[in-house]
Amino acid sequence: MRTLVVHESMFGNTHRVAEAIARGIAPFGEVTTLPVSQVGDADLSGYDLVIVGGPTHVHGMSRESTRRSAQEAAGQSDSTVTLEPNAASEGIREWLASLPPTHGMAVAFDTRIDAPALLTGRASKGIGKKLRHLGFDLIAESESFLVDKESCLEDGEEIRAERWGHSLAQQWGHSRRQPR
Repeated sequence: MRTLVVHESMFGNTHRVAEAIARGIAPFGEVTTLPVSQVGDADLSGYDLVIVGGPTHVHGMSRESTRRSAQEAAGQSDSTVTLEPNAASEGIREWLASLPPTHGMAVAFDTRIDAPALLTGRASKGIGKKLRHLGFDLIAESESFLVDKESCLEDGEEIRAERWGHSLAQQWGHSRRQPR
């Protein structure tokens, strides 16, 4: 099984989650993890599964203005967060908008503040919708991984992400062996 995990990360949390998901999938096959700034126009058809995740900004996927706000927040003297390399570059929203129609299997994830999704929104909802619109079949419900109010990944979320990746690989591998 060949899997591509694409992520957008401002403060490193979504990056850490993407790496954890990849660790969970690794026993089942080849996994490539890339920040969205390095994906470019990669041929997605060479992958059995594409996993896409990003941070939740203002109830959905980031956009230029919310990435700029995150940069400003990180630059404040009392900030405890640091920006990821290429955090200000185009994000998941722009990358997905640039892709041609395709087909394949995919799943979405996000990071968001630890509060009800009704209050925070979920970037994964928009990511999943864009993936379906491009022609991907979603193999599982999207997943949110939680950060605290200081934008630090909650305890146990990396472990949960690794388990989720493992579960996806088990499910996907099992479903591929089933006669259709």
